[in-house]
Amino acid sequence: MEQSSQRARRAEALGARLPPLQVAAARVAATVWQGVHGRRRAGVGEGVWQFRPYLAGDEARRIDWRKSARADGLIVRETEWEAAQTVCLWRDGSPSMHWRSKAAAEEKGARADLLLLALAALLLRGGERVRLLGSAQVFSGAGGLERMAAALPGLAAEDGLPAPAAPVPRHGRVVLIGDFLAPSEAIAASVGRLAALPTTGHLLQVLDPAELVLPYHGRVRFTGLEQEVPTLVRRVDGLRGAYAARLAAQQQHLATIAAGVGWGYGLHQTDHAPETALLALYLALSGERAGR
Repeated sequence: MEQSSQRARRAEALGARLPPLQVAAARVAATVWQGVHGRRRAGVGEGVWQFRPYLAGDEARRIDWRKSARADGLIVRETEWEAAQTVCLWRDGSPSMHWRSKAAAEEKGARADLLLLALAALLLRGGERVRLLGSAQVFSGAGGLERMAAALPGLAAEDGLPAPAAPVPRHGRVVLIGDFLAPSEAIAASVGRLAALPTTGHLLQVLDPAELVLPYHGRVRFTGLEQEVPTLVRRVDGLRGAYAARLAAQQQHLATIAAGVGWGYGLHQTDHAPETALLALYLALSGERAGR
């Protein structure tokens, strides 16, 4: 019950800041868009991949009226090309993302929300179809970003990883944004499930600058955001080397997990400009390099 109440409070807080968040996302996306070209492809492919119920945002021309007449509701044709162009986005909504140090202007979760919506804005502008991982609703067209922003507060994450049954289109693309500080075995299992369809994807690790360098001195009490037992460290300076090695090992695991399924991996610090991370994400999805 307490966890449900906490989720509800966070959803309300996120909903309250969605209008300025949308504006910020659109601004970041517009900045990046000036440096890239739209990738809208002509045609919709010929092979029908699946039939599915009509979802808000689907174009009327994709409705199969013959099948709809025999069903309880509208049925949509989804071709293999269209499925391949669906990009599924997810951001970590767990408590660990609701933290920031004095060196950062915003929490990790706020930056993850901004990057997710800004990436969606870029993809929608390029003619792509976008879905929030864990939801069946597909967003496209001019009103897609507003509808996605409205749906974002309902995207929950209990343990910092996508739900095991999160639906992903076959041959679709996946972008996961989070701090990825969970055990590497759990991350590997989650990515493996998503990549088995098959899909292509990208992991973007979002960390506060303090999490990268452990800039504390002397006696420090560390209190977690996920009901961990507080830990008193008498001389935190002496742990800095071991901490750096442990974090480097975690990041190497993430890179290995991603490479093992043909995905990409990147790191973003919350004290850096979001445009840099967004450009790298967008180019990774399009198969280009940032230095091109």
